[in-house]
Amino acid sequence: MTDGRVTRAEQWAAAGQVEQAVTLLSDGAAAGDAGAAMLLAVWHLRGTPVARDLPRARAWLRRAVAIGHVDAALMEVALTANGSGGVPDWPAALALLRTAAPGDPVAAAQLALVAAMKLDADGRPSTVPRGTPLATTPRLAHFPGFLTAAECAHLAGVAGAMLEPARIIDPATGRLVAHPIRTSDGAAIGPVHEDLVVRAINARIAAASGTTIDQGEALTVLRYRPGQEYRPHLDTIQGADNQRVATMLVYLNGGFAGGETHFPVPGVTVTPRGGDALLFFNTLPDGRSDPATRHAGLPVRSGAKWLATRWIRARAIDPWNQPVEPA
Repeated sequence: MTDGRVTRAEQWAAAGQVEQAVTLLSDGAAAGDAGAAMLLAVWHLRGTPVARDLPRARAWLRRAVAIGHVDAALMEVALTANGSGGVPDWPAALALLRTAAPGDPVAAAQLALVAAMKLDADGRPSTVPRGTPLATTPRLAHFPGFLTAAECAHLAGVAGAMLEPARIIDPATGRLVAHPIRTSDGAAIGPVHEDLVVRAINARIAAASGTTIDQGEALTVLRYRPGQEYRPHLDTIQGADNQRVATMLVYLNGGFAGGETHFPVPGVTVTPRGGDALLFFNTLPDGRSDPATRHAGLPVRSGAKWLATRWIRARAIDPWNQPVEPA
């Protein structure tokens, strides 16, 4: 009955009969249909075919979890930790993950990774990571061993199924077109996929950069294959009211050739090593873009380079309304 009800609701919604579809799913969820409750949660998170309503989505997720929906349980953990539809609550999210772990190997693997991290009661690193300065103009620091091999593999695994070729919106047509200067594949790990491992890594990046976790855009994982590169560019956004003041790059693997990160002005070239990170500050004291931060991801010659990027804003950003990255 579950599949039939969900299919029928999706057909009604596609035909514009949204109210009838919601009623069908609501009745199904009340009767113990976990799939119906999950679809209602997804609709309210996605904002279509109903208006986005994060607290209501959380309520439907709770119903789906209570009935026994495994994917809903992991989604609830993520949203509880990052505060979507409520307030961020790491202890509650950790308790939910511990409840899910005995019956779900994915949850158990996440719990084991979190347990290996040195965290305080709110999921922040117990000690602040300290980098080695590479340049003062721009401010550039290197963090050897910022992530463990297991943490790097987790990020690549979370993003792997979501990777798409880099694109931007063409201002003339409104269509997605190939990115003019970045030729990688990429995926942003948004709030729904920000499991506790990702959340703790984002907290580590915030601590290392002296910022708060809610200043960071969604952690973006990039994969560069042979010949792919990111030509010289600035990470700042022209005319932005809430500027990208810092960038953290985390190299996720080794075993490839090329792909160095090059800063022409200070003459610094960083050779990627799995687990190492690079932090640089994109703006001058007066808030203007610092031209010395122009940098490039040099072409990969062989193998595949995996990289995680966190762009950090001057102020908190709403992860549910994150803008498309500009060229």
